[in-house]
Amino acid sequence: MADQIPLYPVRSAAAAAANRKRAAYYSAAGPGPGADRHSRYQLEDESAHLDEMPLMMSEEGFENEESDYHTLPRARIMQRKRGLEWFVCDGWKFLCTSCCDWLVNICQRKKELKARTVWLGCPEKCEEKHPRNSIKNQKYNVFTFIPGVLYEQFKFFLNLYFLVISCSQFVPALKIGYLYTYWAPLGFVLAVTMTREAIDEFRRFQRDKEVNSQLYSKLTVRGKVQVKSSDIQVGDLIIVEKNQRIPSDMVFLRTSEKAGSCFIRTDQLDGETDWKLKVAVSCTQRLPALGEDSDPPVHESLSIENTLWASTVVASGTVIGVVIYTGKETRSVMNTSNPKNKVGLLDLELNRLTKALFLALVALSVVMVTLQGFVGPWYRNLFRFLLLFSYIIPISLRVNLDMGKAVYGWMMMKDENIPGTVVRTSTIPEELGRLVYLLTDKTGTLTQNEMVFKRLHLGTVSYGADTMDEIQSHVRDSYSQMQSQAGGNNTGSTPPRKAQSSAPKVRKSVSSRIHEAVKAIVLCHNVTPVYESRAGVTGETEFAEADQDFSDENRTYQASSPDEVALVQWTESVGLTLVSRDLTSMQLKTPSGQVLSFCILQLFPFTSESKRMGIIVRDESTAEITFYMKGADVAMSPIVQYNDWLEEECGNMAREGLRTLVVAKKALTEEQYQDFESRYTQAKLSMHDRSLKVAAVVESLEREMELLCLTGVEDQLQADVRPTLEMLRNAGIKIWMLTGDKLETATCIAKSSHLVSRTQDIHIFRQVTNRGEAHLELNAFRRKHDCALVISGDSLEVCLKYYEHEFVELACQCPAVVCCRCSPTQKAHIVTLLQQHTGRRTCAIGDGGNDVSMIQAADCGIGIEGKEGKQASLAADFSIRQFRHIGRLLMVHGRNSYKRSAALGQFVMHRGLIISTMQAVFSSVFYFASVPLYQGFLMVGYATIYTMFPVFSLVLDQDVKPEMAMLYPELYKDLTKGRSLSFKTFLIWVLISIYQGGILMYGALVLFESEFVHVVAISFTALILTELLMVALTVRTWHWLMVVAEFLSLGCYVSSLAFLNEYFGIGRVSFGAFLDVAFITTVAFLWKVSAITVVSCLPLYVLKYLRRKLSPPSYCKLAS
Repeated sequence: MADQIPLYPVRSAAAAAANRKRAAYYSAAGPGPGADRHSRYQLEDESAHLDEMPLMMSEEGFENEESDYHTLPRARIMQRKRGLEWFVCDGWKFLCTSCCDWLVNICQRKKELKARTVWLGCPEKCEEKHPRNSIKNQKYNVFTFIPGVLYEQFKFFLNLYFLVISCSQFVPALKIGYLYTYWAPLGFVLAVTMTREAIDEFRRFQRDKEVNSQLYSKLTVRGKVQVKSSDIQVGDLIIVEKNQRIPSDMVFLRTSEKAGSCFIRTDQLDGETDWKLKVAVSCTQRLPALGEDSDPPVHESLSIENTLWASTVVASGTVIGVVIYTGKETRSVMNTSNPKNKVGLLDLELNRLTKALFLALVALSVVMVTLQGFVGPWYRNLFRFLLLFSYIIPISLRVNLDMGKAVYGWMMMKDENIPGTVVRTSTIPEELGRLVYLLTDKTGTLTQNEMVFKRLHLGTVSYGADTMDEIQSHVRDSYSQMQSQAGGNNTGSTPPRKAQSSAPKVRKSVSSRIHEAVKAIVLCHNVTPVYESRAGVTGETEFAEADQDFSDENRTYQASSPDEVALVQWTESVGLTLVSRDLTSMQLKTPSGQVLSFCILQLFPFTSESKRMGIIVRDESTAEITFYMKGADVAMSPIVQYNDWLEEECGNMAREGLRTLVVAKKALTEEQYQDFESRYTQAKLSMHDRSLKVAAVVESLEREMELLCLTGVEDQLQADVRPTLEMLRNAGIKIWMLTGDKLETATCIAKSSHLVSRTQDIHIFRQVTNRGEAHLELNAFRRKHDCALVISGDSLEVCLKYYEHEFVELACQCPAVVCCRCSPTQKAHIVTLLQQHTGRRTCAIGDGGNDVSMIQAADCGIGIEGKEGKQASLAADFSIRQFRHIGRLLMVHGRNSYKRSAALGQFVMHRGLIISTMQAVFSSVFYFASVPLYQGFLMVGYATIYTMFPVFSLVLDQDVKPEMAMLYPELYKDLTKGRSLSFKTFLIWVLISIYQGGILMYGALVLFESEFVHVVAISFTALILTELLMVALTVRTWHWLMVVAEFLSLGCYVSSLAFLNEYFGIGRVSFGAFLDVAFITTVAFLWKVSAITVVSCLPLYVLKYLRRKLSPPSYCKLAS
């Protein structure tokens, strides 16, 4: 794969010997303090030396200093050369950045966070000042709007250059034309930009005002008072009604719901569409009236479930909360980071070409002054020449490109083949045509995030989709047997079962094991059944009371994870249904319709750190206390009793592409539970390290649990994922899948989605924890050729720590890479690494809140509106509905956007170069006089009404039909090389401009020597005709609007000849010669202008024809 990188394996025996030598060396330093200091420094030097070592590592390399360094050609790539060269190249940047960072830290020093005392209902008692509760999304205010917008415009070299040129016209000695010829185009660009920004800013202001003006009820001593959202203060008691936005971060004190809890919708905060259950503080919920003093004082610990966050919406009941954080201190505001301002590669390339044109402009002006012989005030003449040739850099370039981008965005959103596409960043559509790396999430992006229960494994027996009816009959038999044993008493369990569960040594029957497993699955979760009201109001919940009337038709399940909903829906299908749940109880319905009640004693929610969730319930009929737990196999395997099947079966299920959960239980006596509860309550009330103490108490229960079953849930692939990935791979795009799922599942999805093709091998990177292991594994990987890489987040972290450059270089040569167990920050880090090491364009695509950092870090971010909400699609540059839409978005729209913008940019430059060439020829003929050839409206008209429409119509051009681009994705591969806009194509256009400008000017001077005074009219007419013909030469597929634009421009020019006679003189004084209509209509004028135009364009047509015949580009072969 990367044979140029020699990586020699570590010899373990030699490594051990060298370690012994090093240990002996350090211990030989002696016991004194000096020796200790010496050995410590030596160790630091050694580790620093190791970090600089390349990946070659024969053990002698450690001992012989840098003897093996030269075996790695790129080993020194990352080493910075200190000294004069470093200072000139990088040092000044480093110093400037350091100074700026220091200044920013001084100016934006963060307020020290400390505990606050909140007085309920008495905000005036708060000692410290808190920010106003107003939302402000505006970029500017009244004073910063104009300076801010001007800075954003003039930080581009192009616009700054034109500002300087336009300002120079106020100096009388430098004035060479009318002021409006310079200020009109610049003013137009600024006016359009400022108007667009002002409209956006006004819309933001209106949205903020609407939110800040929302009215809420505030509880005071005098009763309820209406208060605006922006006037809410810390300590206020606020009443929030159902479907109303929560205005600030609050502690949840009381609710109208009998259960003492409510649901909130958090899709605006974290992008998740599932409702979240929030719990009122129990001591305030119990109070008969909120104003009463409690005696004695109550101490109750608050947890995350007692909080209501700003920007979430109350989904059930009415809530009362006390405000604790307002304005910019709320969670939602602190979580929003300003995304980086993305600039497309095409814009950067054009900016570079603009600088090259500026150098050409300066060189041409210096040549002119030199040929003049530096007579008189030559520096003034130099500046006048700079102004005369300033059209080499066209100001219309920026306008045309920005308008083109708007058109491409409109085309994407109007494409019927990819409905629902939204372009949120209109400045980078061309990036979609330059992508080399696509980094994709798995769940919800490649898969549907719709879970289906597929497998239940009990250790000795496994049940699949086709044998679920067996489970159903076992559950039915089990409950009917228990009911008959109970002798007609409606009990949920029986004394014989109790005896059986307390004596684990008795081997249980399959039926009782299935019953235990299903019961555990239906009890251990965080799912709440929600019933639609009879009136049919969406979202209104009716928890059934004493009548126990649970109708199956209008029941839906709410949970924070689709996995949990799939499990509860499966238990319903096999006969055991979850019908009701509140904070303290849960009710199940058996196949016979009997209702079992369970009291919830404790709930331990799932966290990304613990990777498991638990619940302690008491069966109200038997008073049995059971601790159920389920979680990922890595978290559960140390907790459950010894078994020989769990690890193997988890691997088997993961290879089938199933998401696995291990379910276990532990029976508790009343004494054990009371002991646990007292320790747990004490831990929850501790002020320091509360979470650690709570976790330690819970872990004391998690020992020797009885393993019940292993469940497998399938996340189905999205539609057309396989052909889409195949298309992207054929287009030369390398696909990396970054997922938080486990290694086996990720590998299976990679195979089933054809991310890894059938013919490719997969190299699974072993788990590594230190440098030596990482080195050995990288050596093993280096020897593999054309194989996909699968690596876990932990191993990746180790490799990047020691061998970042080598690892990225090896990984980039893989056809596909799968990174599993990745955190959101790791995803963003991988994107940044690819950008830094390869310099190629990256695209990230995801659907959840955990993909936002990756989407914002990539050159081009695409969000999918999925089950996990809209957070990713709102943060992305482009938003699509399904993964398969990315094929058309890149192959058709991305490709067209890049090719059209490249052609448009170069044509606009050609338009400026040709007129500057004519000016140079004209000045040369007239003894290098700095006199303008075309003045006033001619210059403005040339760049606008005479040539703008045909040139801009290039945004409708296409080389192949969309269907052909989709059928042959290999066409996309050519674009990544950037050949449509390069210094080579730019130089070709420069040569064309010089040739045409020279022919037009010299032709006009030679053919019309007798009518010399008409030279301006003649050359300008030929110039306009040449530009229109050049557009026709460049177009590859004609559109009716292009034809209209050509004739419209020609018509505008011909009709304006009658009004512009004053401009068709030479120089500032027209020598009394005005445009003569009779002269224009003569045959001599017409044939001579036609001859000049033909000579300027015909050779180019011939060359283009020959090139197409002898060396046709790939799209021509398909088009023909």
